[in-house]
Amino acid sequence: MGSQDEHTDGTGRRALLGAAMFGAGGAVLGLSGTARAAGAQSAGRGGGLKSLPVPTVIGHRGASGYRPEHTFGSYQLALDLGADVVEAGDLVPTRDGHLVCRHEPEIGGTTNVADHPEFADRRTTKVLDGVSTTGWFTEDFTLAELKTLRAIERIPANRPHNTLYNGRWSIPTFEEVLKWQDEQTRKRGKQVWIYPETKHPTYFRALGLGLEERVAKLLHQHGKDKRNSPVILQSFEPTSIQRLNKLVDNPLVVLLSAANTRPWDFVEKGDPRTVADLITPKGLREIAGYAQGIGPTLDLVITKKADGSLDKETTLVADAHKVGLVLHPYTMRNENPFLPAEYRRGTDADAYGDAFGAFKRYFATGIDGVFTDNADTGVLARADFVNG
Repeated sequence: MGSQDEHTDGTGRRALLGAAMFGAGGAVLGLSGTARAAGAQSAGRGGGLKSLPVPTVIGHRGASGYRPEHTFGSYQLALDLGADVVEAGDLVPTRDGHLVCRHEPEIGGTTNVADHPEFADRRTTKVLDGVSTTGWFTEDFTLAELKTLRAIERIPANRPHNTLYNGRWSIPTFEEVLKWQDEQTRKRGKQVWIYPETKHPTYFRALGLGLEERVAKLLHQHGKDKRNSPVILQSFEPTSIQRLNKLVDNPLVVLLSAANTRPWDFVEKGDPRTVADLITPKGLREIAGYAQGIGPTLDLVITKKADGSLDKETTLVADAHKVGLVLHPYTMRNENPFLPAEYRRGTDADAYGDAFGAFKRYFATGIDGVFTDNADTGVLARADFVNG
């Protein structure tokens, strides 16, 4: 957000809007399914985040259960399947400072770069957030060079059918995504929402490729840096969200990994806190001072036993709602290996388990939305939940 003299107090505004968000769908009011459905339908009158149905179905990297992730094929299909918001995209920079959509800066697993002999000498090993990583990195390519590559399926063992589409789509830029968003909004007669993420912001800032300023500049140029703009920004690094909070007015979300992990910006600056500290009432109050939501891993909402089955529901949903934060956990996928053990069916790594059963269990916790690779499954599961 901008300076304090331009706006009312940020903490109060964000908390208030957050409260309106999760209140709109009735998820935390303990209403019946019918009342929740009515709430979701009437939510559209408020504008901004309040216009989204609750629980919100967020297309994770598009419709990555069916198409190679972070491609326009994947993004387009997510909308066709009914996603309320499309996670377009995970933002990483090129050598010449453009933002592109890739799950990671290392692109050996998501593009056909290995098939390009002219780029063989770009293969290298780097330390990315403390982890030695070998491959090809976006920051070593110009945008023009990246545009000669094509996307491929990241997890072919789980999604062999998606390999049919290998080589079909190029790597999108964030600017292209913003234009696509406007085109789709016009074509569909309905506001299209996106949910981009700053990836490894501390790592890139050290390379002189700061992400937040580039994101803010593009959003400003496209008139999408306002409180009610249909662009939600997210990051695993709290300081990236704090930086964005000073640059734009968009809704902001702090992503949270496993409880025993530390955000990389905390590691770099010697902050000893872990995610477990961030999800205490005190930690959540602090987050609510500069963000409107959290994106926890599903295991922070319901813990798992050693055998991979669900164990205990935590107090995270209630604690977050108490300070006005919405929760958009990640990631629901239909395939067996990604589901809690009791919802798996058979042993095939690419076979679907009882995804509807798992969605129902997670929706029942009162979460405000969920990231899913299978937006159509999520939309049907939501209908079951709000009408059940």
